[in-house]
Amino acid sequence: MGAHNSYSLQKAPVLMSVTDLSTDFLLESAPPAHALVNVSFTLREGEVLGLVGESGCGKTTLMLSLMRLLPANGRITSGTVNFMGQDLLDLSENAMAGIRWKHIAMIFQGAMNALNPVQRVGDQIAEAIVQHNYIEDKGVIDGRVAELLDLVGIGPERRHQYPHQYSGGMRQRAMIAMALACSPQIVIADEPTTALDVMVQAQILELLDKLRQKLGLSILFVTHDLGVVAEMCDTVLVMYGGVTAEYASVDTIYNDPQHPYTRELLRAFPDLSRPTEKLASIPGHPPRLNALPPGCRFAPRCPAVFDRCHTEQPGLRQVSPGHWASCHLAENGD
Repeated sequence: MGAHNSYSLQKAPVLMSVTDLSTDFLLESAPPAHALVNVSFTLREGEVLGLVGESGCGKTTLMLSLMRLLPANGRITSGTVNFMGQDLLDLSENAMAGIRWKHIAMIFQGAMNALNPVQRVGDQIAEAIVQHNYIEDKGVIDGRVAELLDLVGIGPERRHQYPHQYSGGMRQRAMIAMALACSPQIVIADEPTTALDVMVQAQILELLDKLRQKLGLSILFVTHDLGVVAEMCDTVLVMYGGVTAEYASVDTIYNDPQHPYTRELLRAFPDLSRPTEKLASIPGHPPRLNALPPGCRFAPRCPAVFDRCHTEQPGLRQVSPGHWASCHLAENGD
């Protein structure tokens, strides 16, 4: 499993290091929603980090916090996002705008909504190049657009078409081309295959993996599909209710999960080697972030719950080298 050898990855330089990142959403006439609490991780050069959890677990909030693109009622309350030696949270909006797309780009969920329907696809890619690289030579820009479309498997002659003339998979490829327009070091992919059929999904994942190898990209991959994680990722951050449930290499997560939530997610995923086994589903749903249960956020749904879980939120503890979990059972070595 895992995209490539974890040993070579350990030697790769750290590109981004996130420490204790917390984000609130201010709500009218209600306490703030604690959407992220003390989330930490590192991203190395060439690493694919999978961010996993059900909808409402804080994955997209984490992405938007890193990019500083939160909606007006979102507030980063603490933490650091160290990228190439500077804390992105300390930068002025102007300086941050220079980081977005050029160094950290994002592939948004739902390509049809992210592309401008009345502008030709090639022009939209060109706009990203012009805005961030200050290139004005039309020949250079056209050459780069053709190169990017070719890189993602779209015939450069289709640059003059509009998004509605593309299939869903092609629109997603165009979004990837746009994200790569300025040769970023990090690409954040927010569920990039959600609306696509299975065959096209596989093609897009293969494309991302090829681009990672060819361009040395680091990818933050947001998904709720554990099959994709097994295929694509080196490390996995499992989120629940805005906190880190578990964080480890992909092999560790699949073979030795320590958090009951990770185990339940894995049980809810089909195992091709055991086709007759019934799939589990996790009863209930993630907590509302402005009405969190006391104690562990997963306690109301946890099959291994005991008294302490209802009163005390477990901290994130290192279970073994490179493996963290926030569960009272994990600290007992169970």
